[in-house]
Amino acid sequence: MSGNQGGCLCGAVRYSFAGDPAAAMVCHCSHCQKQSGSAFSTIIGVPETAFTMDGAPVTYRDEGESGKAVERIFCGSCGSPLISKVEVAPGMVWVKAGTLDDTSAFQPAMHIWTKSKQCWVDTGAIPAFETNPG
Repeated sequence: MSGNQGGCLCGAVRYSFAGDPAAAMVCHCSHCQKQSGSAFSTIIGVPETAFTMDGAPVTYRDEGESGKAVERIFCGSCGSPLISKVEVAPGMVWVKAGTLDDTSAFQPAMHIWTKSKQCWVDTGAIPAFETNPG
């Protein structure tokens, strides 16, 4: 994937990461719906050691539908959701794909938490899991 950098709407927070993402997916959990203001969240998994962020983001500590901790990190100025860190995937940063400078290479490999998906969303031909994949 090229274009391994991005940031918030106002430009106050910028990030970059080295290498290709380890995962690309669409999350349909109710918390991702609320934080995105949409039917789902498009995310890419990046090793935390390959990720850097500049600026002063704000963190909201949440508990996901799994019951595990989720840190939702966003711009304190414009409110753009940028990344999440989840207890069920230590060492990974989940970048909100819509915040990439170049989103053209994003291709989700799966849908997760489809038990919460909106009834009008079609998951298509890629794998779909009711919760986290086993």
